[in-house]
Amino acid sequence: MAQVAQQVVRDTGVNTEELVKKLVRAAAAEFTTYYYYTILRVNAIGFEGEGLKEIIEDARLEDRNHFEALVPRIYELGGELPRDIRDFANDAACPDAYLPQNPRDVKEMLKVLVEAERCAIRVYTDICNMTFGKDHRTYELSLAILNEEIEHEAWFSEFLGEGPSGHIRRGSPGESPYTSRFLVVPNHHQKA
Repeated sequence: MAQVAQQVVRDTGVNTEELVKKLVRAAAAEFTTYYYYTILRVNAIGFEGEGLKEIIEDARLEDRNHFEALVPRIYELGGELPRDIRDFANDAACPDAYLPQNPRDVKEMLKVLVEAERCAIRVYTDICNMTFGKDHRTYELSLAILNEEIEHEAWFSEFLGEGPSGHIRRGSPGESPYTSRFLVVPNHHQKA
């Protein structure tokens, strides 16, 4: 147990129990989003869907990386993941990103994707606000994830015609340019 790390955070006035709860809920959202984006990606077919597939894959793999990066911090702060995956999924900070009723409706699929990203932006902004100037490690991790979630929203909102995103293709899917330094599990997509 990282006793000093936990004490330092508590001494700054951060309610570590509340913070851990938010981090677990964020991790649950990342895990379930990875699952649902897998289903969405498989169903992105046809002329319009094929154009989305690579971007869904980038976001999907980066969401998995977010989960992987959050887990160590949860345990460092004295928390843990629920033992039952059903409890974990039910506690996710964001609603499930279900495949639309009509899986061929690409616009409805995009709405699901963009709303999932907007929820994630709100979650990480909240954690950043809670930890800014107090818990530097959690703040930096949450800020890194927030940067990637903002890019994900921009990618999907561009497809909805909400304006150009400035999306620059990643070097390889799931690269996680902001979060990769927090990953315990090596990301084999990273360049040496």
